[in-house]
Amino acid sequence: MARVAVVGAGIMGCATAWALRERGADVSLYEQFELDHTRGSSHGRTRIFRLAYPEPEWVELAEEALEAWRALEEAAGVELLSLHGLVEVCNDVESTSRDVLEARGVDHLLLGSQEARAYGVEIPDGWAALWQPEAGVVFADVARTALLDASRVQVERRRIESLDDIDADVVVVTAGAWVTKLVPDIPVTVTRETVAYFRWSGPPAVSVVELDPKTRHHAMYALHDPQYGLKAGAHNAGHVADPDVEEPPNQELVEAIAAWMRERIPEAALVPGTAETCLYTSTIDERFVLERRGRIVVGSPCSGHGFKFAPAVGRRLANLALTA
Repeated sequence: MARVAVVGAGIMGCATAWALRERGADVSLYEQFELDHTRGSSHGRTRIFRLAYPEPEWVELAEEALEAWRALEEAAGVELLSLHGLVEVCNDVESTSRDVLEARGVDHLLLGSQEARAYGVEIPDGWAALWQPEAGVVFADVARTALLDASRVQVERRRIESLDDIDADVVVVTAGAWVTKLVPDIPVTVTRETVAYFRWSGPPAVSVVELDPKTRHHAMYALHDPQYGLKAGAHNAGHVADPDVEEPPNQELVEAIAAWMRERIPEAALVPGTAETCLYTSTIDERFVLERRGRIVVGSPCSGHGFKFAPAVGRRLANLALTA
């Protein structure tokens, strides 16, 4: 039986431990903070789930993850997803996910301004809006706990200073923003991002993603929050940060997020004092680092859009760990 250590018990570490245990590995899991800490990238009530991406590889991975989330829901007996749909917004239809969704046979519909307004979303004249029903949120804290419980792995609270100190056949590093402290040459940048919460009492809270027409990555976003109604943020807008230094939310970003919400979801109201931070660990093209280097497997699925893919990524990292 292979002995595999996983360093980092965020969503990807828990998903990897679960996938390794599915395949019969002897797993140890290390975490430097308490399990429900808010220092990294996995905390919070919700994260966006969406199939809509302008690139086919992300749509395929999201479809795989959706199947895995549903299987985990059934096994755990808890609700992990709430799918109220997604409104994707961009300044031209060619930059949306339409063509990829159509090619893969994924349900979608282009919306006019009146149809978008029915979901509480305002779009400027001449812009495009796309509706995709298999989207909404993953209940983040619940999902991480469900993966950890399903893995039946006990977490050892310990900060790993060197991978040489770990007695295991293979070490999987899912350390999030701390990855470069253990594997220094991983090509990622750590930034501190800000999110804000909004009161919303309109129709079921759809997720909203506004795409940057140049990069086709999401630029602004909003999603359901079970406490306040909506959570919103500006994607990859934060400053470069040291994950060991705690910082408050960026008030300029809070104001920029609130300004965008006034334009896109005008009936939502900012809840003062609710802004929070999280860390992004990003590659230049927002793709993931999933690779094996000798006895070390590096997992950095990442760039502010990885959470939704966790069970699919966990299985890929487990495969890397158990394949010589």
